[in-house]
Formats: sequence, structure tokens, C-alpha cells
Amino acid sequence: MNARIASACPLFPAPQPTATAQWYARALGFEIALAREDYAIVRREGAEIHLYPCADRHIAENTSAYLRVQGIDAVRASFPEALADGGRISPVATRDWGMREFYVWDPSGNLIRFGEPAADDQRAG
Repeated sequence: MNARIASACPLFPAPQPTATAQWYARALGFEIALAREDYAIVRREGAEIHLYPCADRHIAENTSAYLRVQGIDAVRASFPEALADGGRISPVATRDWGMREFYVWDPSGNLIRFGEPAADDQRAG
């Protein structure tokens, strides 16, 4: 058997993990896999985010994850409630480093960057 890393599961601080998990479900279409007062887990396709209790917003505002996606415009369009309850979302943009990206900030202040490689005709130059 070959050793390999099977997946990555970022841990995000949240003042109320269950409430934040509910936002992920409602706003971003994640499934709640676990919701306890002291810990929550949300999943969507191959992504899993763990939420732990932390009231220090500064920590959340300095925490992020990068998720590679396919069909970035459709993924962004699938987040119609991302602005609910203090969430934020950016437009899709092509970056100088050859990625098309958009960003979502959850109500706790955590940042998720979504990206896919830009087609050659979309790369900034």
C-alpha cells in the first residue's frame, strides 16, 4: 500500500460553530456532518471544513483555505445566499498567476478562496 494524503480539512474558528455550520449549509450548499456546541463539520463534494469555538474575530480574519474547483462561474452562482447574515463574496476574476478566483468570507470572518486554472485566452498578460 502506498502512503498518500487523502484530503485536507481546514479548521476555522467560529464564535458559535453550530450557527456558522448552518450558514454554510444555507448560503453555500454544504451538508452539516456534525453540529455540536463545541465543534461542527460541514461538507460539500470533496471539501470538508471543521469549525471550533473561538470568539476572537482577529484569528478568523487571519484564517483561510484555498479550494480548487471545476466550473468556477457555476460554483459561484450556486452561492446565492453568501451575503446572508454578514457573509461576503467577491466576483470571479482572472489573476496574474493564471487562476480564475473568487472569495467568500463567512460571518465569522474566515476566508475561502475558490480557484481554477484560467484558459490560455483568459490569462492576464
